[in-house]
Amino acid sequence: MSKPGTPATGGTPATRLLTASNVPFTLHRYRHDSTVTDFGAEAARMLNVAAERIYKTLVVDAGDRLAVAIVPVNSRMRLSAVASCLGVKRVRLADPAVAQRKTGYVVGGISPLAQKSLLPTVIDDSSLEHPTVFVSGGRRGLDIEISPADLLALTRGTTAPLISR
Repeated sequence: MSKPGTPATGGTPATRLLTASNVPFTLHRYRHDSTVTDFGAEAARMLNVAAERIYKTLVVDAGDRLAVAIVPVNSRMRLSAVASCLGVKRVRLADPAVAQRKTGYVVGGISPLAQKSLLPTVIDDSSLEHPTVFVSGGRRGLDIEISPADLLALTRGTTAPLISR
C-alpha cells in the first residue's frame, strides 16, 4: 500500500484524492490493449487478480439524476436492485457520453473516486468479503487497490446486494 501523504504517481483526480485524504492504497498499472472492450476482464487478467476482487464502476440513469453502481467485473448488475436502493422505479445504464461528461473520466477508466459531480453511490455488498478491492484509477490500464471501508467512506456510498448470485 502507498503510504498516506506520499504523492500519488498516477496523477489522476482519484489518486490525488486518496493522497490528500491520507488513505492507504496501491496503484496497479498494466498496458491496456486498445482493441479490448471488456475492461474489467482485461484488468483481472493483466493484474493476475481474481475477477471477483475487481469492481467496475457503472453510471446509471435514474430518471431525474445519475448514480453510480459498483459491482464485480465477473457479475451482472441487477438494475432492479440498484433502482430499489436509489428509491426509484427503474434505472438504465447512462449514455456513455453523459457518463464521461458527469464523471470527468473516459469509459473503461471511470473511477468511483473524485468524479466531477458527487453522485449517489451503491457498492455491491460482496466487496465487504475482501480485505481490499480493485477499482479504476481514472484511466484505462490503471487500477487502485483499496479497502472496501475506505471506498465506502470516500464515495459516501452504501452497500447492498446488486448482483445475481
